[in-house]
Amino acid sequence: MIDTLTIRELHVSVEDKPILRGVNLDMKRGETHALMGPNGSGKSTLGLAIMGHPNYEVTSGTIELNGEDLVEMSPDERARAGVFLAFQRPIAIPGVKLADFLRHATTNVRRPDRKEGEELIPMREFRKELKGKMQQLQMDVEFARRYVNDGFSGGEMKRAEILQLAMLQPKFAILDETDSGLDADAVRLASESIAEIGREKMGLLIITHHDKLLVHNPPEFTHVMLGGRLVETGGIELANELHSEGYERIRKAYPDADAENQAMLGKIEAQPVG
Repeated sequence: MIDTLTIRELHVSVEDKPILRGVNLDMKRGETHALMGPNGSGKSTLGLAIMGHPNYEVTSGTIELNGEDLVEMSPDERARAGVFLAFQRPIAIPGVKLADFLRHATTNVRRPDRKEGEELIPMREFRKELKGKMQQLQMDVEFARRYVNDGFSGGEMKRAEILQLAMLQPKFAILDETDSGLDADAVRLASESIAEIGREKMGLLIITHHDKLLVHNPPEFTHVMLGGRLVETGGIELANELHSEGYERIRKAYPDADAENQAMLGKIEAQPVG
């Protein structure tokens, strides 16, 4: 059976302000989907809602992984079930080495029924796998001895997230603007790295404003979000159009959604709604 992520009529609010207004999305493991749209359209909100961020309230609709209700699961349960989110702005965890963090996270994902206090993946086995993944991603092994995102540059933060993705091998991964804040060389390296770890092994939802991250990860489906809803779906050609021509055609084609988008921007300037 192919793993599936199914979203139906999803409505999400932040501090009682509606952001998502009936999102429908079907993803299968092995597919790559691009999610694009202007600022404030709700792209990041969708990713955070799928992952279970407590500030994002699902007011109606469903999110299901292989028929199981994700909305009823805590974020850690969703991670164990096979969902991964690479944050737009990863947080630093001073005092926690990246290798230690990855050993705990990898153990918990691979052994979802593991009880607190039970043994982690054997150190020798973990080190061998981690070293192999870092070599594959052309990363210095010393990088794993640093504290998680503490003092990292923007590029280093995104590389650390891609290393997590490589180790956890989730069923579905949401990459929230992994290309933001990176120069052209760093975006190219990030794009190559995502492809290198085997995107065909997972379902990818790439949230982006640009097409550079898609060069090595061409989407079978490109979705355009406007005013908290998916208004148009196409292939890689749609992503190329949006990158070269912007959203003027989309705004004119869906004036009601555009009006809602403008209203959301005015009301929720401080919230990362996409």
